[in-house]
Amino acid sequence: MLGRKTYTKDELDHARTAVAEQLAAYQNLRQALGHDTAEETAWAALEAFEARLFNNLILVVDRYFVHRLRVVTGKDGNPLNEVEMICDSLMNNDGILRGINVIKYVPEQSVVKLKIGDPIRLTADDFERLASAFFTEIERRFR
Repeated sequence: MLGRKTYTKDELDHARTAVAEQLAAYQNLRQALGHDTAEETAWAALEAFEARLFNNLILVVDRYFVHRLRVVTGKDGNPLNEVEMICDSLMNNDGILRGINVIKYVPEQSVVKLKIGDPIRLTADDFERLASAFFTEIERRFR
């Protein structure tokens, strides 16, 4: 597929809905366990699962818009490029954040504040903030 300079409102809405449903399902599971009544082993399993789930879900978010062009995304450390770096690092660098030469990434200005060399272990809160910022930026730049 050729690179994309635009995405439709329907494409954006579909991606947002799919991601919101996944996040809601996780929150329902977490709430059903309830930390006070859950066995410690169940709670520990959920905690260990969280980073795996949200690291994989950020790959899903990226995939919906994978053909976005650099000419539109820019070269700054915006949420689109932050997601690109995270996904590249998850797939090709054993989950350790690495830079991409063309992107001017500043950890302190990023959504999840990861530094180059940090292991990527997104929490539900990290994911929610990053996905929201990503969708906002897609809508701003690609419509």
